[in-house]
Amino acid sequence: MSRAARAVIDLSALRHNLQQAHRAAPQQQLIAIIKADAYGHGMVPVARALADADVFGVACLEEALNLREAGIDKPILLLEGFFHADELPLIQRHKLQIVVHSEHQLAVLKSLPAQALSIPVWLKVDTGMHRLGFLPHAVAEAWQRLNACPAVAPVLGLMTHLANADDSGDDTTRQQLECLAAVRPDPSIAVSIANSAGILAWPASHGTAVRPGIMLYGVSPMLGETGQQRNLRPVMTLSSELISTRQCKKDDAVGYGGRWVCPEDMPVGVVAIGYGDGYPRHAPSGTPVLVNGRRAALIGRVSMDMICVDLRGQPAAAVSDPVTLWGDGLPAEEIAGYASTIAYALFCGVTSRVKKETTDG
Repeated sequence: MSRAARAVIDLSALRHNLQQAHRAAPQQQLIAIIKADAYGHGMVPVARALADADVFGVACLEEALNLREAGIDKPILLLEGFFHADELPLIQRHKLQIVVHSEHQLAVLKSLPAQALSIPVWLKVDTGMHRLGFLPHAVAEAWQRLNACPAVAPVLGLMTHLANADDSGDDTTRQQLECLAAVRPDPSIAVSIANSAGILAWPASHGTAVRPGIMLYGVSPMLGETGQQRNLRPVMTLSSELISTRQCKKDDAVGYGGRWVCPEDMPVGVVAIGYGDGYPRHAPSGTPVLVNGRRAALIGRVSMDMICVDLRGQPAAAVSDPVTLWGDGLPAEEIAGYASTIAYALFCGVTSRVKKETTDG
């Protein structure tokens, strides 16, 4: 039998989470964000499962072409637009939408011959994140130039990104919404503002099109919450199994560096998972895992291929018993908190040697 480390992707949970986005924003177009291999969940199976989304959002042309090659014909939005002019013929051929966020991109589009292309475009506005987008004072001119550009048809609307929407007590989101409203040339122009946090916590941000991302994968975007609190279901369950159990003595040091020492005679299990699989290298002792569905604690340093766990609560645990690292019954948000990271990074960090399997409920 091959190594037991695997990531099971629950497609029924994925569809459930999309419906939660739809319930929160029932009148809005849904742009499902599946960039970065669908946050590590597998872009093509995720896209096929999300048939009820209106548009798929990806980062770049390469991701969009992977979807087209797999037979996905739904509209696709390139969230970072194009990087070089030679991408534009492919963008048109594959009927992709783009975000224009910089003067460079606008100048390239303006330089093209009349009727050379016809590409749907969102114009991105920097309302306070200070990452991408036209500054407020430049929006009116950029909007006019984009609408006059023969290579663009249609101009879909204005887009911005919320910087602090995960904190419902932070006033930045309100300020960003006011900024976008002030520069919107006409109230009839479509806007896309809300990410997952905007969808769940800021109804005023819903606009014309919402962009659910992390919530699709079962994680709450809000600080201090888990997906379960928002009726979201975990999509990825990362699991493995015990490959060894042993009785250690009091004062035995466990793992590299000997930094964790047994406080008493105790059983210790070894699990076939490590940072070579994407389990976080800096997860500290005490990080929870599930052994046979019951909580146990990581002890000692995470190594490339293995972790050790405290089996004092399960002295009968044996080789081949199942171990859950995050997912069903153990929120990824909780593991991320122990490891001083975010669930996004956990999902995206799962490496290619972990087998991905899909299930549909």
